[in-house]
This record gives sequence, structure tokens and C-alpha cells, in this order.
Amino acid sequence: MIINRIEISSKNIKIENMNAEELLWRYAEGQREFSGIDLSNIELFEANLEGINLEGCNLTRAYLPYANLNQANLQGCNLLEVKMGDIQLYKANLSNTNIQQGHLSRANLRHANLQGANLRGINLQGANLYHANLRDTDLRYGDLRGTNLEKAKLDNAKLGWCNLFRARIVDLSMAEYDHTTINPNGY
Repeated sequence: MIINRIEISSKNIKIENMNAEELLWRYAEGQREFSGIDLSNIELFEANLEGINLEGCNLTRAYLPYANLNQANLQGCNLLEVKMGDIQLYKANLSNTNIQQGHLSRANLRHANLQGANLRGINLQGANLYHANLRDTDLRYGDLRGTNLEKAKLDNAKLGWCNLFRARIVDLSMAEYDHTTINPNGY
């Protein structure tokens, strides 16, 4: 087990590094609060972490395909270059996260909150974003081919250079897009 903790008493700031074995053990013991932890490069393939609180965590280059993070709190996390293909994020809070260059193909993001997230260059091919909150997100250069965007809220979402080819039920009326955006019909 690897645990490193630095505490600064005047500001009550904690920085903790934790490996997958320790995280899964603590979760199995009933702990759900893991905010502010450095989990960069962690491998949690098929992990069941439903309802976990990872607010403000560093998950840069984390590997979480097929994991269950339904109803998890990932608000403000750094998820740069994360691998989360086929992940379950139903009703998860991903607001104000940095998921640049993330891989979330075929992810279940139904009813997820991604408001204010930086999703620049993200791969969401075939993802289910039914009723997801994508307000104020940066989806520029994103790959959303074949995604389900039924009832998704795209108010002020930036979609320049975004590929929406064959995306389903897309309402772009409140989004920011231009001639560089590839629409669901391919144009």
C-alpha cells in the first residue's frame, strides 16, 4: 500500500496519493469520501465505485474502462487523457472537470452533469448523453459521432470543429457552432 499525505494546518489542505488496491479496500470497507486525492495513472478496470466522492481529485491518465461510477461526484476533477470507454456515469456530477483528450466512447452519461467542463478533444463516440447537462462546456475538436443527445442541454456549449455525424436528436439552437462543426447529417 502506498499512502503519502501532506497536511498544511493553516489552510487544511490535504494531498494524498493512493494506489488502486488501497482505494478499493477502503471503498469495500464503506468509505465513500476520497476528495482531493492524487489518483493519476490509477488502473481501475471494471471497478464498482458507485456513489464515490472524488471531488477535486487528479485522475490524469487514469484507466477506468467498464467501471461503475454511477451517481459519483467528480466535480472539479482533472481527468486529462483519461481512458473511460464503456464506463457507467449515470447521474454523475462531472461539472467543472477537465477531460481534455479523454476517451469515453460508449460511456453511459445519462442525466450526468457536465456543466462548465473542458471536454476539448474528447472522444464520446457512441456515448449515451440522454438528458445530460452540457451547458457552458467546451466540446471543440470533440468526436461525438453516433452519440445520443436526446434532451441534452447544450446552452452555450462550444462546438467548433466538433464531429456530430450521426448523433441522435441534437438540438443546437442554444449552442455555439459554425462552419467547422460537422452536423449529424454529415454537413
